[in-house]
Amino acid sequence: MIRPDLSLSIPEDITAAHFIGIGGSGMSGLAGMFLDRGIRVSGSDRADSPTLRALAARGATVHVGHDAANLPADADTVVHTGAIWPENPEFLLAKERGLHVIHRSQALYWLIGGRRLVSVAGAHGKTTSTGMIVTALRSLGTAPTFVSGGVIADLGVSSGTGGDELFVIEADESDGTFLLYDTSVALITNVDPDHLDHWGTREAFYDGFVRFANEAREAVVISADDAGARQVAAGLTHPNVLTFGEAEGADVRLTDIRTDGPVTFTLSHGGESVAGHLTVPGAHNAINAAGAVAVLLTLGYALEPALRAVETFGGTVRRFELHGTERGVSVYDDYAHHPTEVAAALAAARTVVGGGRIIALHQPHTYSRTQEMYREFADVLESLADHTVVLDVYGAREDPVPGVTGELVSGAFHDPDKVHFVADWQQAADYTASVARDGDYVITLGCGNVNLIIPQVLQALSGARG
Repeated sequence: MIRPDLSLSIPEDITAAHFIGIGGSGMSGLAGMFLDRGIRVSGSDRADSPTLRALAARGATVHVGHDAANLPADADTVVHTGAIWPENPEFLLAKERGLHVIHRSQALYWLIGGRRLVSVAGAHGKTTSTGMIVTALRSLGTAPTFVSGGVIADLGVSSGTGGDELFVIEADESDGTFLLYDTSVALITNVDPDHLDHWGTREAFYDGFVRFANEAREAVVISADDAGARQVAAGLTHPNVLTFGEAEGADVRLTDIRTDGPVTFTLSHGGESVAGHLTVPGAHNAINAAGAVAVLLTLGYALEPALRAVETFGGTVRRFELHGTERGVSVYDDYAHHPTEVAAALAAARTVVGGGRIIALHQPHTYSRTQEMYREFADVLESLADHTVVLDVYGAREDPVPGVTGELVSGAFHDPDKVHFVADWQQAADYTASVARDGDYVITLGCGNVNLIIPQVLQALSGARG
């Protein structure tokens, strides 16, 4: 992978930009916004996808596979993700030509251009919280520009160009690039140490969040429940900090959460209490909603209209997303790829599955995370799912590590009857269909390409005899 060099100069003017890895959710959103600006856009990705075809339909020139010939002669700027290798031929040719070669975070910085910025950071809940804020602002009559890490279901896009001064982003702490932006309002959903390959130590990770928050121009909104967030909060010197959560001392207090049906709860702030409900399941989403409302309060909205606006949020793609039902078995997909996220997804599913069982189809993400957290994954999956099918590791940017496979996760289960490791996808789909029965939920879990197995699962279910 290529670590972002935030010291590199960012061009003042961009007329033709080439995106290496244009098909990713974040990169495709940026590319779309460059198209909105009238900039010529080209790009490449390692595999074809509906995202590539959608960009092509908007006028971008896209290529499947990485090749030096993909880089247009008129490109003045190349945007890349950290997931590409230094040997990428398009990256090397851009360097040879002396073009501006910038990380995607620097391209986002260029797009923001000094607008009033809401930055959403945290180990979990960023995409949902960003979607809630954007949806709510639009409901309140504001037209923010936004870049999210996932597609907002009601809008069908992960980014959009608005006419107002507000710009809302999902800020990435994994590589420290959230420190690049000139943030006005910082939202910290939680602070669960991860990505220590970049930060080195937990202390450095926490210090990064402290700096991110203290540098916010207007306000900091931070969880009062999460232990890591409380540790960060203890180091803040910012004059305007608003806490949210179930903790007794939270400024925006969440109480009376019920998940037996649509999520309902009460939010209280400044002596006022308002009842709320959500269409997305899970107690964790009530907490995300509290954080989104707290952000809206710092932007000048009152409690009740802010909550009513957040209630209009209909979810994001790959967040507990239903893909189909066969033989009475519902097949969902969720982006969860950290033990805490997997626990939240499975807990949300438990509130709506009724008398059915939960069958998790888990794809471990990256060798480093699997090696570090396989026991935690096993504990969460074994305790919260009725049965788990484990696929092999999705390596993403990493080279394979000897001995690190999906079997590390399955082998850490205490009860081997509750788990089955299958490296072959068709065999995994067939096995999943063989154990599922009417009323069950199958949930794919992971931020790699595990969602692509869903058609195989649905087909296996339709042809299975139970």
